[in-house]
Amino acid sequence: MDNIVSVTRKTTESQMRVCLDFSGLRPDYRSKINTPFPFFSHMLEHIAWRSGVNIEVSIELDKFFLKHVVYEDLGITFGKAIREYILRNKKNGVVGFGDAIGIIDEAKAEVAISFEERALFAFSSAYLPQETEDVYSEDLKTFLDGVCQGGMCTLHMDIMKGENGHHIWEAAFRALGSALGRAFYLDETRKNMSSGVAGGIEFIIE
Repeated sequence: MDNIVSVTRKTTESQMRVCLDFSGLRPDYRSKINTPFPFFSHMLEHIAWRSGVNIEVSIELDKFFLKHVVYEDLGITFGKAIREYILRNKKNGVVGFGDAIGIIDEAKAEVAISFEERALFAFSSAYLPQETEDVYSEDLKTFLDGVCQGGMCTLHMDIMKGENGHHIWEAAFRALGSALGRAFYLDETRKNMSSGVAGGIEFIIE
């Protein structure tokens, strides 16, 4: 089915599974977001809520519990699942790009994303706390970079203002969820079209 994508990524260090269900946000959507870090799970909840997509996450690690592995490997898997949805639904007119602004109280963030087989994460912030709740900002940035690697997408995230770390990251992930929601939109007039005017990419190797 084009509206359900499940991706499992296995390495010697971890097994990550991400399932995205685009058939309408369920009342129990939060129950399937299972990570070892409550604040990180809360950020994924914002993506689900703003994009309207049910997100299911399961994580298994080997005997070494490494936070970096969780964020990087899950990010790559998450991005791969999104990319698969975009590719499957090109024939259905999936837009493949979007931008949005997220706010909460004093914090404001801006996000733009485009799926054009070009992996780049660009981030800027006038102020960013080292740690919020149980999560380092470095780890959240690692996750987002992984999303770009797995999704082969370009993601720009700019923290425009904010003083409270919790609010800053909430604004950022709200904006990301809204931007993804626009990228996931199916437009009848865009069937078989790509995100950029360059169209599909072809490599000729001799």
